[in-house]
Amino acid sequence: MPLDALCLSGVVHELQNALSGAKIDKIYQPGRDEVVLALRAPAGNVKLLLSANPSHPRAHLTQISRENPDKPPMFCMLLRKHLTGARILSITQPHLERAAELRLEALDELGDRVERRLVLEAMGRRSNLILLDGDGRIIECMRRVDADLSAARQVLPGLFYQAPASGDRLPVIQETEEGFRARLAAANPERQLDAFLLDQYFGLSPLTARELAFRTTGETDSHLFGLGPAGEDRFWRELSDLIESVKENRFAPYCLWKDGRPVEFSAFAIRQYGSGMECVRCESFSQMLDRFYEVRERQERVRQKGADLIRTATTARDRLRRKLALQEKDYAQTQDRDQLRICGDLITANLYRMERGARTLTCENFYEADCPQVTVPLDPLLTPQQNAAKYYKRYSKAKTAERYLQEQMAIARRDLEYLESVLEEIAEAETEQDFTDIRGELRDAGFLRTQGKKGINRPAKPREFCTSSGFRVLVGRNNRQNDQLTTKTADHRDLWFHTQKIHGSHVILCTQGQEVDDETIVEAAKIAAWYSQARESGNVPVDYTQVKNVKKPSGARPGMVIYSTCRTVNVTPEEELVTRLSVRR
Repeated sequence: MPLDALCLSGVVHELQNALSGAKIDKIYQPGRDEVVLALRAPAGNVKLLLSANPSHPRAHLTQISRENPDKPPMFCMLLRKHLTGARILSITQPHLERAAELRLEALDELGDRVERRLVLEAMGRRSNLILLDGDGRIIECMRRVDADLSAARQVLPGLFYQAPASGDRLPVIQETEEGFRARLAAANPERQLDAFLLDQYFGLSPLTARELAFRTTGETDSHLFGLGPAGEDRFWRELSDLIESVKENRFAPYCLWKDGRPVEFSAFAIRQYGSGMECVRCESFSQMLDRFYEVRERQERVRQKGADLIRTATTARDRLRRKLALQEKDYAQTQDRDQLRICGDLITANLYRMERGARTLTCENFYEADCPQVTVPLDPLLTPQQNAAKYYKRYSKAKTAERYLQEQMAIARRDLEYLESVLEEIAEAETEQDFTDIRGELRDAGFLRTQGKKGINRPAKPREFCTSSGFRVLVGRNNRQNDQLTTKTADHRDLWFHTQKIHGSHVILCTQGQEVDDETIVEAAKIAAWYSQARESGNVPVDYTQVKNVKKPSGARPGMVIYSTCRTVNVTPEEELVTRLSVRR
């Protein structure tokens, strides 16, 4: 769900308390729609994310490391010029809008103190990040809006900033009991309670409106005509309690979980789903939003940056599947080749009974115990000897084809397994370098054409973790890195982990010859299960053995190995454990 006005109020209140007086140390723009401010705050160094992404605009502190482009965008350079070293005076939310405004004290080119304002409009497809001077004039914005895009409101450098119009709906915090009852009396009684709230008030999300309806009647789809005087009183009590909570800044971050995934969040507890979802209170709005959007952004990043790779790997995989199906069909036909030899033998044994031009031969099949009558098809244009030779030739070809098809099917199955592992790599890719490495891997494997000049490739470093007992764990990001880790980087005494018969990363537990406790084994196995196709599963079997027992067959695809004398541990992947043990670089 998008960040609504009530949640943003909680975020702004939280940021105001944490960042008042903080100084902007560095400014980054890791993505087209997001800016990260590295701040020196009273409580320590923090990073503030300002995202104008149309799908998930938001503002909050973040602990996630984002990859920055080699060359900063122009908007980032301009923010650095105006805001580097600036001090945050206040963070506010104007009129319960989905907008946050940072008021800053900065130094201009002459060293004079000047006021700057940075406004984040978190309004879906109209989201924007706008830099203003002290007079409210626009210096620059992330997205320029001219008259062709909006006749009512332009957002361009040099113009005075105008706040977005809120329409004819009343901000919910301005409502009174008299006004509420008047609106209720004038409303269509057929309207549902949540629809009535969304029609009349500004600042409520559909989730909040449904929750107020549920707390009033015990249902989310109840209608106004069913309220009655007592129901109307309850309806106003629930709404007025919400209004007072907003006015008094009584917020609490709650996240709704289903099947181990966060699906919604709110500034207060949600009861409408009952036992269908788990409502968990979080430490802070920033922590909740950082975790909530991490998975979604990773998926979106994969879709955007890895679209061509997914298309290439998927096309090659589907083509191989069709090819393998045809090969298996042809192979099945070769299994009847003995019947061809028998037909040849029967013709040879009955040459004396045959005449040229015959279309069939009916004779006893002496290969069976009771010698039943059998009919052998013939080519009338060939002599009996030539018909026999034809059957022997077809038998020989089928025999040769069987061996050839066995080899080709083995290659096709190997390539299919390899492409499935590549698709898993793409799903796990996090940085631009990850996609570059996978693209190079597909090119080396012959599934991607070489285009243009081959640049300098700097492979990404493997993922690194530290177990509770202090052991180092390395995880490959792609098949080539898996090979590097297992065959070159790892010591022969280290432990190698991999999900059993499931595509996943190679995981190396660096033991340096030391004894490893069971807890460390389980933690490494959980990391291996998390970075595999079994991430969402439970009770995942993970094999582990010493690196010296892992071999790479000659000619095998990247990442393909064989191993022996392994042990197996069954674990359930845990995101919290993976996050906690991760070593941030």
